[in-house]
Amino acid sequence: MRKPWSLSFAGLLCGALALSASACGTVPSQQGPATNTGKVQVLYAGSLVDVMENAIGPAFHKATGYTLEGVAGGSTELASEITGRLRQGDVFISAAPSVNASLEGPANGRWASWYITFAQAPLVIGYNPQSSFARALQTQPWYAVMEQPGFRLGRTDPKLDPKGLLTLRAVDAAASYYHQPNLAQRILGGEENPSQVFPEEDLLGRLQAGQLDAGFFYANEAVQAHLPIIRLPKALHFAATFTVTVLRGAPHAAAAKAFVGFLLGRAGQALLRKDGLTIVPYAVNGSAAASMPVRQWQALNP
Repeated sequence: MRKPWSLSFAGLLCGALALSASACGTVPSQQGPATNTGKVQVLYAGSLVDVMENAIGPAFHKATGYTLEGVAGGSTELASEITGRLRQGDVFISAAPSVNASLEGPANGRWASWYITFAQAPLVIGYNPQSSFARALQTQPWYAVMEQPGFRLGRTDPKLDPKGLLTLRAVDAAASYYHQPNLAQRILGGEENPSQVFPEEDLLGRLQAGQLDAGFFYANEAVQAHLPIIRLPKALHFAATFTVTVLRGAPHAAAAKAFVGFLLGRAGQALLRKDGLTIVPYAVNGSAAASMPVRQWQALNP
């Protein structure tokens, strides 16, 4: 019989936190009383706003007593603010494993030395069902509709957010797949077209407010907002891979450890799935991997 995740997880997470924080106690059981006080500061990818604010945060507080204080934004932008000492946090959640490299090593301040992948979400096209182009999107090739006069497309900045970069890659791949030369220029109008590029945390709201006809989102965002979507074919499959780490010198180390434990435990997994994310076998990357064998992390999955 497998041991409860909260017991086996404690030793594993403790090994990682020894590399990034000073405190290491016992990860609170999800079934235990919420006796802790204080907060945990989590910097996270803007595509997770709904699940963090409306699901993970309240459930984590109820289970542990700690309060989630979250800041959402483009993963690349948040990492840059961390290294530039413009923003401080305990936990960092990215939408792309590659972003963690900008926090690793002496040149980047050694803010992170390990990270764990835990969920994925494919890139999709979400559209406003009230848009005058909604019917066309349902019946015509999406790239042809986006070229029509007056169509308003939204996406994120490829320099600040992995989703913006995946959007560029998807459209470039679509040009070849659909035999549409110069497709990116025709529908995007440049990598950082100011009429299309918006902060990740604002993009969904703009679409829902009717300011945009369609946008590139992760599938979980569309599920949260009940948006009709266009799924890209397998040949154009691009997805976010979400990772979590505890930042060096985390001011609230015990709360940070408890948060990561909750996020990766059964209750956290259930909330992530409900919000449209796909849970993947945990993979430990970086200097913590030696003390936390991947097979032990994968055993935490139901």
